[in-house]
Amino acid sequence: MLPSPLSAGRQGPWLVPALSLAYLLFSYFLIGFRPEQLVLVGLCNACYFLSDTTRRFITGFSIFVVFWILYDYMRAFPNYAYRAVDVAGLYHTEKSLFGISHLGRVVTPNEFWLLHHTAWLDVLCGIFYLCWVPIPLAFAGYLFFKNRPLFFAFALTFLLVNILGFVVYYLHPAAPPWYVQQHGLQFQPLTMGSTAGLARFDRFFGVSIFQGIYAKNANIFAAMPSLHSAYPAIVLFYAIKNRSGLFNAFFLVVMLGIWFAAVYTSHHYVLDVLAGISIAITGIGIIRLLLAKSRLFNRFIAAFLRATASSSGA
Repeated sequence: MLPSPLSAGRQGPWLVPALSLAYLLFSYFLIGFRPEQLVLVGLCNACYFLSDTTRRFITGFSIFVVFWILYDYMRAFPNYAYRAVDVAGLYHTEKSLFGISHLGRVVTPNEFWLLHHTAWLDVLCGIFYLCWVPIPLAFAGYLFFKNRPLFFAFALTFLLVNILGFVVYYLHPAAPPWYVQQHGLQFQPLTMGSTAGLARFDRFFGVSIFQGIYAKNANIFAAMPSLHSAYPAIVLFYAIKNRSGLFNAFFLVVMLGIWFAAVYTSHHYVLDVLAGISIAITGIGIIRLLLAKSRLFNRFIAAFLRATASSSGA
């Protein structure tokens, strides 16, 4: 929706509104109109035309805009329409590898915590789960102003990890644990999303935060890999690279908390979490390799750096 950093200056101020209009029209015919589309378009245009600083900021964050659009468009192409959904196989594998003996039978970790949940863990896990997108975006905003080269490495890693995750979603559609708890081991298409264990957080505070989030889930058969688990791992890696001091400990706690919450709330199996960690490591490794070996990739980074630099060179 935003122009490339190499062409923005040459094309004139009409390009961003034109791309915005094209995005809205294409989205309308592909997935239908949604209010979030106007919010995204309004935010991007406001930032692009408000000031030089906000223009540089939204140009850098166009990487995250691309991620949001790709994720949103997944709803037009449900992965279960292309490959069989793994429901029973994943469940039984999880039980065989990580099963817990409980009252004379073996249960998955999700089933164990479903039987032993507590109010304080419900609240704590809900807080951790609310961090999964705000923390990466806040950290990206910090890097944008404090360490621009590392910002682009982080943002491109974030985008690449999501693309890798989306590819796996289509190669191996997988049902989340709550699906088995609510619908059994048989695949049922057009199933609505569920807040699962996070509903207890909503009930505790009398709110509908997670209900609102999961009602907009683009694809419920996308449990593996857990991108919830991948994001905080990316943040921690780049925080360490940035030498962020005590914030590294904070990001470590958030990462471990999200991993636990994913299983505790029945949104992911342990296998999903491990797959998410693997995807994060893969994405980080690819970007690090490109930075070390690819002149073309480094020229691309340099072009972004020039596009987001102020007239004074800051």
